[in-house]
Amino acid sequence: MPFSEEDILVRARRAYREGQASFEIVTDRCALLVIDMQEEFVRPGWSPSWIPEATRQVPRIQRLIAHCRARAIPVIYTVFSATHHYLDRPASGPTMPNRYPDVAGAPGQYDDEGRVWHELAPEPGDVVIHKPSYGAFYDTPLQTILHNLGRDTVIICGTLTNYCCGTTARQAYERSFKVVFGSDVTSTDDPDLQEPELQVLRKGFARVLSAEQIIAQV
Repeated sequence: MPFSEEDILVRARRAYREGQASFEIVTDRCALLVIDMQEEFVRPGWSPSWIPEATRQVPRIQRLIAHCRARAIPVIYTVFSATHHYLDRPASGPTMPNRYPDVAGAPGQYDDEGRVWHELAPEPGDVVIHKPSYGAFYDTPLQTILHNLGRDTVIICGTLTNYCCGTTARQAYERSFKVVFGSDVTSTDDPDLQEPELQVLRKGFARVLSAEQIIAQV
């Protein structure tokens, strides 16, 4: 029986709004990824890349991190920093308008060290990955680390929802990891873009859950 154009649209919209991946979340197969909650994005007013919503979400992310540690779920942080004299990243990056070329100062002046925001500071048993681009799997040892930990499910929180977090979710999916994406522990620089990104991830890449829902299930 042929599908009408209207039927296709209805099905697509339902999946974007209400779809839910059907995989089971198994606690001892999970790892928490805390994406780029570093000073450049979290410290109020410090850089043109400050994400106010990321700052507001710090207490909720703290609670998620604490819960994961209590459940022996590995916590893995990512940050941008001045790795390899910036020779390890996409060469077209400096041409992108998100670099804000009108702001005085040399490229990378805000994220040379990749300092995690102090309220979310890693503990000695945590892993910190210095990544060169948006996705946490691009030219990093993340996949190897997850395999060595015996983890096949990643829980994603941090910033930005539609850049580093969303790209990491897609990369994880393409590597056959199960992805749990925190709807209220990820943030972007334009709140109007939060839900559209969640809808795309919900339909095709991840289970999209609130922090409380994640805590209840792991």
